[in-house]
Amino acid sequence: MFSLKPPRPTFKSYLLPPPQTDDKINSEPKIKKLEPVLLPGEIVVNEVNFVRKCIATDTSQYDLWGKLICTNFKISFLTDDPMPLQKFHFRNLLLGEHDVPLTCVEQIVTVNDHKRKQKVLGPNQKLKFNPTELIIYCKDFRIIRFRFDESGPESARKVCLAIAHYSQPTDLQLLFAFEYVGKKYHNSANKVNGVPTGGSGGGSQKTPLFETYSDWDREVKRTGAAGWRVCSVNEGYMVSTCLPEYFVVPSSLADQDLKTFSHSFVGRRMPLWCWSHANGSALVRMALVKDELRQRRVDQRVCNAVTKSHPQRSDVYKSDLDKTLPSIQEVQAAFVKLKQLCVNEPFEETEEKWLSSLESARWLEYVRMFLKHSAELVYTLESRRVSVVLQEEEGRDLSCVVASLVQVMLDPYFRTIPGFQSLIQKEWVMAGYQFLDRCNHLKRSEKESPLFLLFLDATWQLLQQHPAAFEFSETYLAVLGDSTRIALFGTFLFNSPHQRAKQSTEFAISKNIQLGDEKGLKFPSVWDWSLQFTAKDRTLFHNPLYVGRSLPRVQNGLAKPFKRTKRNCSSTLRGVPASFKNGILRDQEALPRRNSLVLKAKPDPPPPRAEGPDGGLERFFREWLSRPADLHGLLLPHVSGVHVRLWKLCYFRWVPEAQISRGGSSTAFHKLSLLADEVDALSRTLRQRRAGPLQACYAEPDQSRMYFRASGPHDAAGTPEFLSSSFPFSPVGNLCRRSISGTPLSKFLSGAKIWLSTETLASED
Repeated sequence: MFSLKPPRPTFKSYLLPPPQTDDKINSEPKIKKLEPVLLPGEIVVNEVNFVRKCIATDTSQYDLWGKLICTNFKISFLTDDPMPLQKFHFRNLLLGEHDVPLTCVEQIVTVNDHKRKQKVLGPNQKLKFNPTELIIYCKDFRIIRFRFDESGPESARKVCLAIAHYSQPTDLQLLFAFEYVGKKYHNSANKVNGVPTGGSGGGSQKTPLFETYSDWDREVKRTGAAGWRVCSVNEGYMVSTCLPEYFVVPSSLADQDLKTFSHSFVGRRMPLWCWSHANGSALVRMALVKDELRQRRVDQRVCNAVTKSHPQRSDVYKSDLDKTLPSIQEVQAAFVKLKQLCVNEPFEETEEKWLSSLESARWLEYVRMFLKHSAELVYTLESRRVSVVLQEEEGRDLSCVVASLVQVMLDPYFRTIPGFQSLIQKEWVMAGYQFLDRCNHLKRSEKESPLFLLFLDATWQLLQQHPAAFEFSETYLAVLGDSTRIALFGTFLFNSPHQRAKQSTEFAISKNIQLGDEKGLKFPSVWDWSLQFTAKDRTLFHNPLYVGRSLPRVQNGLAKPFKRTKRNCSSTLRGVPASFKNGILRDQEALPRRNSLVLKAKPDPPPPRAEGPDGGLERFFREWLSRPADLHGLLLPHVSGVHVRLWKLCYFRWVPEAQISRGGSSTAFHKLSLLADEVDALSRTLRQRRAGPLQACYAEPDQSRMYFRASGPHDAAGTPEFLSSSFPFSPVGNLCRRSISGTPLSKFLSGAKIWLSTETLASED
């Protein structure tokens, strides 16, 4: 019989290499098989293999080899190598471990070691040399460095140009959110991280967006605002394009009056109600009257309407924020100096003069000024029972910060996670804060100003001074600030609700998307945290010290709410009340500063003085400080230089030299979380033994609100090894400043305008 198999060769050569098997022929480097995880609408623009990501500062032994990819959403680095020196990673589900959103990119610098040239890449610039190194400066203070020593020179040049082009779009509709939402409408079955892209999972359904009449009406009823009504005069944005369609105005102002007076205000931004106190006083914000001839008449008409909305018909206090607080340009200049200080290279050279440099940056001074002025307005609303009108030229920058801080101090609802999110929706998103310009998504630096970050910083100051009064943690505030740099959420993408509706409608028409009854495309909300983090990681948002007002206690097998009684004694936790001057909390000079070698003598008590114009404010602060803090009542900030501190988790988390292993506030967070979880576990055990009516009041054991659990694997006597002062973030691989031949960020920050106009610069030695 004949065999169909070919005969086996009998000749064996000892000169040629052995023949390769099919497995060896088909085998390729692992780097070739690495593919990115893409979101709906995300495409790969360019990529380059054999790229080295620099990890350590002085050595290359920890560097990672992989593939550098540029998409229309992010810069992605793919590698099979594990991240060295990193024992914990707080992962965003939308981004990989080494990914950077394009809207988070500040500057792109390419370097050629051989020609000793470097260049800052713009969106439409040419690169006349093949880069050997790429340095990416990020808005969140990260510096990421890649080397192309083994890469193809042409491929490296193309990927650098692609990153420069897509990270600096010239039009709003070129941002990734439009492609993402457009893909969702074409394929409604798309899901991201197991959640429908238009869904409200993860908490967004608990956060009112104030896009409807009913949301505003519920807020008016929640605050008990009598004499105020929800108006729909701006429905379809017929009156003002920078106000929401629905907002609250005095009941005495008819719609026709609003239309008549709207022409007198800058941007037609009429008086906008923010919040009402239980005593009847209200917080209102509005733009300036641009017509000087009608200014007095319009102001009087507005003040009379606000007065009529007060039960006691009290006067109105007007606060001119443009004259009281720093301008947006001054805030931006202070932030640039702060960034230069936090990422200066090398870090050790600035250590001796670091505190004086921080003071000269004036960032903390501006945070203190906003807190101080907000506290003074709290006194006006709370003690004097007088309505406050915030005036600003356009009424959509400084007033956002002040109005929000006042409400955080006065209303405990805004110190919860749903309440804080609704506050941002009401006072920032719907009130027309220009996120597109202020966050510089389109790289128009002349309009950039970090006012929203300043508000988060000021809120963090309150959180540090009154930690048990806030439901959220500082991790939540830091992640919220990071979310403004992800071009996916409609929350932080536009200058106004009208711009969102107009741009999304134009995009839908260009892409043949049928909107139906919708007024525009529905972008994902940032409050849908399940799109970014797992349920386990979201527990890091919860403050273990917080005790909710509705949390029940167990007594005789029955659930009873906590009752807080005021005692006529001072709390040992509140410390010695600081002295005052002109209504400002002064430094506690009688108390030595920690680590201080000089013990100052206690000054003599100031002589009694007659009560002046600020006497009422001083007495108000003294009386509040003399009582134990009501965690669900009024909160006032300490605004002295000792109490206003630098937010290290936000500004230092990417600086390896500033990290404290098993130290910092994270260690206290770990211990408090274990204690809080143990208390919850004991409460559940007590409930089960009594078998009373509390069975449905407590979460199951696997639904703990704490990240660290007393019964989990982290339950140990010592602090976990992965804890550091930057927890839950890790600086490993995100900042390499020593031995960089590229342009230092300090040079960029000190001479940005000159530097951007220069084609090539000499290398820094």
